[in-house]
Amino acid sequence: MHIMEGFLPAGHALAWTCVAAPFVALGARSLKRIVAERPEARLNIAASAGFTFVLSALKLPSVTGSCSHPTGTALGAMQFGPGIMAVIGTIVLLFQGLLLAHGGLSTLGANVFSMAIAGPWVAYGVWRLAGRLGAPAAVTIFLSAFLGDLATYVVTSFQLALAFPDAQSGFGGAFAKFAGIFAITQLPLAVAEGLVTVVVMNALQSRMTPVEGAKA
Repeated sequence: MHIMEGFLPAGHALAWTCVAAPFVALGARSLKRIVAERPEARLNIAASAGFTFVLSALKLPSVTGSCSHPTGTALGAMQFGPGIMAVIGTIVLLFQGLLLAHGGLSTLGANVFSMAIAGPWVAYGVWRLAGRLGAPAAVTIFLSAFLGDLATYVVTSFQLALAFPDAQSGFGGAFAKFAGIFAITQLPLAVAEGLVTVVVMNALQSRMTPVEGAKA
């Protein structure tokens, strides 16, 4: 998912940074509020950040200029709402770009939007919807992580297709190509992420019950 340093045209990189910035700012406010109201949540927030960092660092080669990996963002989104994941994801992506050459600074905004904004919001929405429909907890958690992961790659495919449309088939053809290539590695990775998230979420729930209707 991480689009590598310098790969996007400057205008696209700047535009995605501007789109992501308000979410990160609002997420910082949400994080501050959660910590103030529930100091005991700090350990679970730290665990969610560590989970995101480790899973998203497990990269496999994929589309030129990008890679495939789990995201780990659904765990925090289910517990605390998707808002704080914009902040946690930004920190994770910044450290990975600087220390692991995984992603980059110029593409930080695009990577934040796909992994730390779009993915967590989809994961949170699926978690709430499946819960209201009465799905078992394990199924709800799995679907949240699975679809949140895939949503990240759909957005990344959109970003790449927008920046590099196909010469013959345009944006649509480029999107189909990027998404199709990602799917080869990402579908099994998303299944694995869903299963791991169920295990980790169950372990964390023994310490603290996720907030029903957590605010973004």
